[in-house]
Amino acid sequence: MQALFDSLVELIRRTSAEMPDDVNNALVRSLEDEKKGTIAESALKIIERNIELAKRKSQPICQDTGSILFYVDCPVGLDQISFEETTREAVKAATKKGYLRQNSVDSLTGKNDGTNVGPGSPILHFHQHRSESLEIRLALKGGGCENVGAQYSLPIEKLGANRDLDGCRKVILDAVLQAQGKGCGPGILGVCIGGDRATGYEYSKKQFLRLLDDVNPHPELAALEKDITETANSLGIGPMGFGGKTTLLGTKICAINRLPASFFVSISYMCWAFRRRGVELGADGTIDKWLY
Repeated sequence: MQALFDSLVELIRRTSAEMPDDVNNALVRSLEDEKKGTIAESALKIIERNIELAKRKSQPICQDTGSILFYVDCPVGLDQISFEETTREAVKAATKKGYLRQNSVDSLTGKNDGTNVGPGSPILHFHQHRSESLEIRLALKGGGCENVGAQYSLPIEKLGANRDLDGCRKVILDAVLQAQGKGCGPGILGVCIGGDRATGYEYSKKQFLRLLDDVNPHPELAALEKDITETANSLGIGPMGFGGKTTLLGTKICAINRLPASFFVSISYMCWAFRRRGVELGADGTIDKWLY
C-alpha cells in the first residue's frame, strides 16, 4: 500500500499546485481576447502569475483547496475499503505537507481538526469496469464556486423556461447571470439535464472530468454547450465580474433519464482555478501515466 499512498499524495500535490494544460490554454486564449489596459486583462494577468507561482513553489493555486472529489475507475475485485483507508491517510499527509489547506470543518461545531478528513471528506466515487486498469481522477472544488451552483425545476414561468432544450438554455444562462463574479470567474459550467435532485448534481460535477476542448458526442448538446459559452461571454460579466469578454471558459452538459413528473436542470460552477488531474496506476500502485 506504500506505493499507492505515495501515488495519491503526488496526485493531490500536482492537482493542487499545477493547472491542467487544457485549462491553461483556455486562459491564455482569454487573455489574448481581452482589451488591453482593461480591468479584465489585469485580472487575467494576475491569475496567470498566480498559476506560474503556484507551480514553481509547489503550493496551492488557491487558498481554498476545496472539496476533495476522487473518481475511481477500478477493476472488479479492488478492495474499496482498503483503498479508501489509504486515500484518507494520503489526504492527511498531503494536508500536513501543505498541499491542501486545513479547510474542512465539522458542520455542527465549526471545529477544524486540521486533517481534511471526516464525514464526507474526502468524497470517493467508485466505478467498476472489466478492464484491469486503475484510473484515479481528482477534482478540488472551492467553496466560492460551489455557492453559485443552482438547480432548476422546469417549467419556470417567470423565465419562460419550458421542458425543452430552450428552457434548459434559459435557466443555465440565468444561473450565469445570478453568479456574476461571485464564483471567481471566468468559470466552467458542468450541467446535468434530468435525474433526481441528488443525481443531477452528481452528474453535473462529473462533467468537470471532460477536457475543455472536447466535443459532446450528442449533436444537440454539443450545439447547446457552444451556444451557452458564446452567449455568456457576450453578457459583459467578465473575469471576477469586472466586465470583459471572458465569463466562461467552457460548458459541459449531459442528459440522464428522469421521472415524467420531474424535469431538473442541475448546474455546477467551477472557478478559474480548475484543479483537475488524473493518473493510471500500475499493478504495484505506482503512476504509469498522467491522464491530464
